[in-house]
Amino acid sequence: MTSAVVTAGRPARSRRPASAASLTPASTLGLGIGMLWFSLLVLIPLAAIVVTASDHGWATYKDTLTDSRTYDALKLTVGVSMLVTALNMVMGTLIAWVLVRDEFPGKSIVNALIDLPFALPTIVASIVLLALYGPQSPIDIHLNATQPGLVVALLFVTLPFVVRSVQPVLIELDREVEEASASLGASNWTTFRLVIFPALAPAILGGSGLAFARAIGEYGSVVLIGGNIPRLTQMTSQYIQQQIEIDRQVNAAAVSVVLLVISFAVLVILRSISQRGLRRQAAS
Repeated sequence: MTSAVVTAGRPARSRRPASAASLTPASTLGLGIGMLWFSLLVLIPLAAIVVTASDHGWATYKDTLTDSRTYDALKLTVGVSMLVTALNMVMGTLIAWVLVRDEFPGKSIVNALIDLPFALPTIVASIVLLALYGPQSPIDIHLNATQPGLVVALLFVTLPFVVRSVQPVLIELDREVEEASASLGASNWTTFRLVIFPALAPAILGGSGLAFARAIGEYGSVVLIGGNIPRLTQMTSQYIQQQIEIDRQVNAAAVSVVLLVISFAVLVILRSISQRGLRRQAAS
């Protein structure tokens, strides 16, 4: 009897996922086609960039990265991208909260407009921003050829990544847990900090990683509003284009590889932190 009770009280063991050896012929075919397609679109082009950048050995990287113009472009790009990502972490989460938890006139319109940067060609965004903040600004705010202009442009194109990452999590969040926290006397801030934020953190980090990766390689939205002034407003993407125009493809490829490494490292770090948070939630 005792052993039966103990056995009944044990949690059911989860079924082990099927191993790679148990793939069906259809699954194997699908996996092969998927990997081939992924290789053609991603792996082979990335390998080509690395090979081109390594055409003259590590000296290419050293000469390129020690150039003051390259360093200034990279420093500006990474710095502005980090600032934009931090701002969108806060404002994107706030907008997602308002869209999910509040009701107001025109909510559906605002919800649709969030996706506009996804659909709008980025060069059009740069033209719009130049018309609004350029020399003929109707609101007398002149941001063209300035670093704040770069920040505004990148905020515009990266905001949806955080909003659309956080929204589904907020929709699925159990409101009863919040109500229980409030019934126990917790303040709104305490409830958000201890109950809501841990659930949202993985989505916020995931969206922020995508926003950073988009910002660090953005070209279209900054090409006009930024002015492309070396050492002041020249983003790395514009510097790469300049190197190609003067027939320095190897240098352009070397800088491209550096951007790829930075983007990949940030995505891996944020994903690792996000997964760690999910494991802690599951354990608690």
